[in-house]
Order: sequence, then structure tokens, then C-alpha cells
Amino acid sequence: MTERSEITALAVVKAFDGHEEECFQLLRDFYALLRRKGYSRNLLYRDQKNPACFINLRYWRSAEAAAQAQEDPDVHRFWKRLSEIAEVTDVFERLEDVTPDEALPKPG
Repeated sequence: MTERSEITALAVVKAFDGHEEECFQLLRDFYALLRRKGYSRNLLYRDQKNPACFINLRYWRSAEAAAQAQEDPDVHRFWKRLSEIAEVTDVFERLEDVTPDEALPKPG
């Protein structure tokens, strides 16, 4: 898998009051499942000023992997539970890297 074949997505998740830690654990378990099944790799960030707000960067292995995940009953179980304890407020399904070449680190 190359970075070029990956599909970058971003989601903002806001845990409902009193469910912040449960949401955090659920997201960790969910991302472990996605990694084990080879669907994606994920980075999870938490807003220091608002610990109920999580930002997820997902790198789908491919469009096919994303489609497989969307049909997977194990994935659906996580989505169902997540909807009970949090709200996904924003989703960006296909982000394009438009970083200017001069902003990238130089090799060597």
C-alpha cells in the first residue's frame, strides 16, 4: 500500500455529556478493528480545551477497503454504539493533499 493509493478522510466526533471516556475507548477499539481487518489506519486527536471533542484522521487502504468496511457487520456494531454516545458533527470523506512543494521537507 502506498500513500498515493490511500484515501484520506476526517471526522469530528463529539461525545455526549458524561460519555467522554466511553467514547474514547470505543474509538480506540474501533480503530484497532479497522487496522486488524486491513481497512484503514487512523490517527485520533482530542481537543485539549474540549475533551468531549475528538478529531479522527482515517487513511483508508483503498476505495475497495472503504466499501468493504461499510458492508462489514462488525463495523456496523461500532457505528451503532457510537451513535448512542456521541454525534459525528463533520465528515470529510475524500481530502486532497494540496501542500505546496516548498512546504514539504527536502530529502536527504
